[in-house]
Amino acid sequence: MKKRKFGLALSLVLAAGTVLGACGSNNDENDNAAEGDKEKDSFSVAMVTDVGGVDDKSFNQSAWEGLQAFGKENSLEKGEGGYDYLQSQSDADYATNLNSLTRKGFDLVFGIGFMMEGAIDEIAKQQTDAHFAIVDAVVDEPNVASITFKEQEAGFLAGVAAGKATKSNKIGFIGGVESEVIARFQAGFEAGVKESNPEATVDSQYSGAFDKPELGKTIANKMYSSGADVVFHAAGGTGAGLFTEAKELKEKDPSSYIWAIGVDSDQAAEGKVGDHNIVLTSALKGVSTAVQDISAKAKDGNFPGGETTVYGLAEDGVGLATINEEVENKADIDAAIEEWTAKIKNGEYTVPDTVK
Repeated sequence: MKKRKFGLALSLVLAAGTVLGACGSNNDENDNAAEGDKEKDSFSVAMVTDVGGVDDKSFNQSAWEGLQAFGKENSLEKGEGGYDYLQSQSDADYATNLNSLTRKGFDLVFGIGFMMEGAIDEIAKQQTDAHFAIVDAVVDEPNVASITFKEQEAGFLAGVAAGKATKSNKIGFIGGVESEVIARFQAGFEAGVKESNPEATVDSQYSGAFDKPELGKTIANKMYSSGADVVFHAAGGTGAGLFTEAKELKEKDPSSYIWAIGVDSDQAAEGKVGDHNIVLTSALKGVSTAVQDISAKAKDGNFPGGETTVYGLAEDGVGLATINEEVENKADIDAAIEEWTAKIKNGEYTVPDTVK
């Protein structure tokens, strides 16, 4: 990542007396020029969350962590003129929040999530001098940088882990809102399960929301009750319900064989139950990395407006978190993950990006 050095040229050391007096006007000009350089070098960036919220332990939180890391690296402060976010309570807030941040003068404004595609397109057309970026969608405007991921590759590795870990050969997938993004997770996951364990089956269901943990809990309950022993969610905040259900089952019966798989960021912290942890692994999506990358490019004058940047395994944009030490065949799972990662990176295997 490029870094721009901040600062002004060292002031000239001037002689005393008449020379100092004669140079007074030049100093004023230098000071004015220096102030202009400060204004030119300053950079501010902000983001608008989707309805999952900035603390969803998943997608939005990962983006905010990336923005915070960028701010820290570049000595920015939270707030106007530095880095900040606005949280959306409903989709009706998207355009309003984007407009608000633009009018506050932020140099770059991110829309986090494909659900913001329409709002970004609308505001970008109105605010043609502003720069925007959208995660998980493509907006064909010259002042918008589009960011997408090969979620199917992360989902595939999660599927390999699930296929190797299951004992019942019954596995579950919980999606949030039906979309191309979540479908890529599902397609990759189902393919990974099939490649690693042809005997296993996957029950895939959608909650229709990214902010309803109670729905995630209900679906997870039905899946575990039907014999599934590994369940993967790609449902944002709704996925919190999966962890709640798995932990409750483990608390009732510590000997039960129950696993959950997280998404977007490493969600191992959500799975602690006494001395156990029910999170097998997490399908990682480098939203944080992408936010930092595009922000750095914009700051350095290389804003990729009108372009789409795609992050996959080859770009270290997706991956899989460490496999839980408690799973009996961890070494076997680790070996399989390493093997399939290499096959995908070198082009030997292409992960399907649609369920069909």
